[in-house]
Amino acid sequence: MRVALYARVSTNNGQQSPEMQLAELHEYCQRRGWEIVGEYVDAGISGAKNSRPELNRLLADAHRCHFDAVVVWKFDRFARSVSHLLRALETFNALGIHFVSLSESMDTSTPAGKMVFTVLGAVAELERSLIVERVRAGLRHARAKGKRLGRPKKELDAVTVAKMRSNGQSWRTIARTLGLSVGTVHAAGRTQQRTQRPNTLCA
Repeated sequence: MRVALYARVSTNNGQQSPEMQLAELHEYCQRRGWEIVGEYVDAGISGAKNSRPELNRLLADAHRCHFDAVVVWKFDRFARSVSHLLRALETFNALGIHFVSLSESMDTSTPAGKMVFTVLGAVAELERSLIVERVRAGLRHARAKGKRLGRPKKELDAVTVAKMRSNGQSWRTIARTLGLSVGTVHAAGRTQQRTQRPNTLCA
């Protein structure tokens, strides 16, 4: 099986070398008889960062099917959170790529590893459902107390629009100044013009 190794050393451990992680990963792959086709190392980069150069490159190569499995030393060397880990695992699963973490003894190519992946997915789904339900409960409570939800409506002064137009300002400039859409101020301008137009039918 073709495998890719990923290692990371955080900014808090600047003196630590990723070679320790790689050495253990190499030894593990050798025991399994796996072929190492790539190494991806982010040195001196915090795991909390959304974007990491080598991790981004690994994910791009995964979509190009450059390897069959990703092997890491520990979960927290790879992902910044459980949700981040699960998203990556879902991506790998869709691509038919296995994921192995030495410290947690997780290998999604085995029945036990697949079970862990399933449990993580169930926990994440439960968390998402609870968040949605809390939001809905909050909205129901706010409505029950008579609170208005959504963006507050902005008052439109048609006279102000007319004055700004008479000063030579464009509809777009007026809309940007008042924080409204062009269509809204344009309609207000037309309404103001009709109210100021003399009633010739009764003349």
